[in-house]
Amino acid sequence: MNLTTTIKSIQDSMRKDVGVDGDAQRIGQLVWLLFLKIFDDREQKIEAFNPAYVSPIPLGLRWRDWAQNREGITGDSLLEFVNGELFPTLKQMAPVNEREVVVHEVFSDAYNYMKSGTLLRQVVNKVSEMDFNRSQDRHLFNDVYEKVLSDLQGAGHAGEYYTPRAVTQFMIEMLNPRLGERLLDPACGTGGFLVSAIEHIRRADVHTPADVASLQASIFGIEKKPLPHLLCITNLILHGIDVPSNVRHDNTLSRPYRDYSERDRVDLIATNPPFGGMEENGIEQNFPSEFRTRETADLFLVLLMHILKDGGRAAVVLPDGTLFGEGIKTRIKERLLQTCNLHTIVRLPNGVFSPYTNIKTNLLFLQKGQPTSEIWYYEHPYPPGAKSYSKTKPIRIEEFAPERDWWLNRQEHAQAWRVGIDVIRANNFNLDLKNPRNLATAHGDPATLLAAYDAATTAAAHTRARLKAELLAAVLKTVDA
Repeated sequence: MNLTTTIKSIQDSMRKDVGVDGDAQRIGQLVWLLFLKIFDDREQKIEAFNPAYVSPIPLGLRWRDWAQNREGITGDSLLEFVNGELFPTLKQMAPVNEREVVVHEVFSDAYNYMKSGTLLRQVVNKVSEMDFNRSQDRHLFNDVYEKVLSDLQGAGHAGEYYTPRAVTQFMIEMLNPRLGERLLDPACGTGGFLVSAIEHIRRADVHTPADVASLQASIFGIEKKPLPHLLCITNLILHGIDVPSNVRHDNTLSRPYRDYSERDRVDLIATNPPFGGMEENGIEQNFPSEFRTRETADLFLVLLMHILKDGGRAAVVLPDGTLFGEGIKTRIKERLLQTCNLHTIVRLPNGVFSPYTNIKTNLLFLQKGQPTSEIWYYEHPYPPGAKSYSKTKPIRIEEFAPERDWWLNRQEHAQAWRVGIDVIRANNFNLDLKNPRNLATAHGDPATLLAAYDAATTAAAHTRARLKAELLAAVLKTVDA
């Protein structure tokens, strides 16, 4: 079975339904259906090893009970069941354990947009063809998931730029999370960093059931918007986190800064906070007066410094504007360099988030507990022959091989340079420092530049004199005639 073709067929059926308006609603409709199917497949696997397992979804509402039978209820009967029984029960359930919390949170903001029970039955039958206990379908679904994210990016969700898989993978590899370390993404979106961390830790450290339990207990995420949160929960279940109860549907910034205690601190943070947007009025009042701003990325950076443990590590995506910004941004950067060792900034070229934004971005890597003495910069180049990235030619993980090789054996070269804290302090904490070896941005030696200027001026004077002589000769010739 070709899952990409199946998803396209599902979306075509939804387009025929008068109740579904646009990509965002189609994706929302698809994801709650996929959640129930994936959740049911995982439960069947659990039941095979634990016959005493009790589902958090009431009898009659599990996927196998109403959806799996291709000749089951359809038309108006199906709509009455979904709208009158399935959704009300799951939305209004009073959760008493972690599994029930996950199901309740998923459905608290989910909706059935479809108005045709016949078309809904067609969609349900297509979803039922998938088997997420089959390794082939799980593997193929990763590609389908990327397609869903691509559609979501084009569905009008301004300011939400989902991080390319290559970028999340590189950042997690350099962060190198280990089993037992608490990792948080405070703006987790659809779970890209969390899934990458899970896979990284599982490959290196997970060997026993106790290790599996430890991994599940150490992954945390918070997402403000309902659809990305639903996608994140589904993504984590698909990647073996049976009870992703540590991923909450909430606005991280709405919690007052002073309310964070020692037990809230984490070992690792990996995140791409929303940038270019403004938080709602009053959110900034949750933060210390010297850092109050409504710029979302700035507030996340302040929070990151606060909730990391001493010795904790972080990798964060930030735009150029944070690096060169002044005012409150300067105070935030000064505090960052005083309390953390910002040891590396990888400067990405234009187009990494194309076609959704052309804002240039940077990958910042830091460790809390020691002040910054110097910052290493690495300018990530385009691959040979490329002048930009695009939706069809995105950045690839193979392109980060030079950074990987350089990471533990750092030397200055054409793409890498370092800047001492004294220079940064003298520049009022402007971190937007260009590659001194790049001829397009380097100032060059003053004597060489002056000589080149003199030569250009002389050449221009000779050209003007020649043109003047030629023009005079042409005028005299005309007069003589």
